[in-house]
Amino acid sequence: MQDPGVARRARGGIEFEKMTSSQKDWLMKRNCSLSPRQVGRFYLSILLVSVAIALVFAWKGTWIILAFAVLEMLVLGAALLVYARHAADYERVTLAQGALVVESVSANRVIRHEFNARWVRVELEESPRAELVLHSGRLTVPVGRYLDPGRRRRFAQELSWWLQRSA
Repeated sequence: MQDPGVARRARGGIEFEKMTSSQKDWLMKRNCSLSPRQVGRFYLSILLVSVAIALVFAWKGTWIILAFAVLEMLVLGAALLVYARHAADYERVTLAQGALVVESVSANRVIRHEFNARWVRVELEESPRAELVLHSGRLTVPVGRYLDPGRRRRFAQELSWWLQRSA
C-alpha cells in the first residue's frame, strides 16, 4: 500500500500529490514526449547533420543546397521552439482550508485563480469534447484541458465530491 503523502503518477497526465485529509492537490500535465532540453539536443543534432551534408554539396559546387538547408533549419527551429515553450505546461488544482486554487501555466505565463470552496460549482458539458468549467459568482475557469474526456469526467466527479465534503 502506498503512503497517501507520497506523489503517485497515474496514466493520462494526472498526478495526485499531498492527498491528505486536509489538502487535495491535482496536477495535470501536457503529454509531451520530449523535454525542452531534449528538443534542443535533437535540433542541434539535426542541424549538424543537415549543414554537414549541405556543405559537402556546396564544396562540390551546388550552393543552392546550402540555402535550402538553412531555410529548412530555420523553419524546423521555429516549430521546435513553439513545441518546447509549451512542453512544460500544466494545470494544478489545490483544495485546502476552504479554498480552491487553480493555477494554469502556459508558455511560462502563470494564471492563478482562488475561490471560496463553498461557492464553487463544477460543471461538465455533455458533449464528446466535454469541457470542465468551475463557476463561482461571475468568474468561470476552464480546467482539465490536458485530460481525455473519460479522465476529465472522473476528475469532475472527484473534485465535486471533495468540494461537497469540504463545505
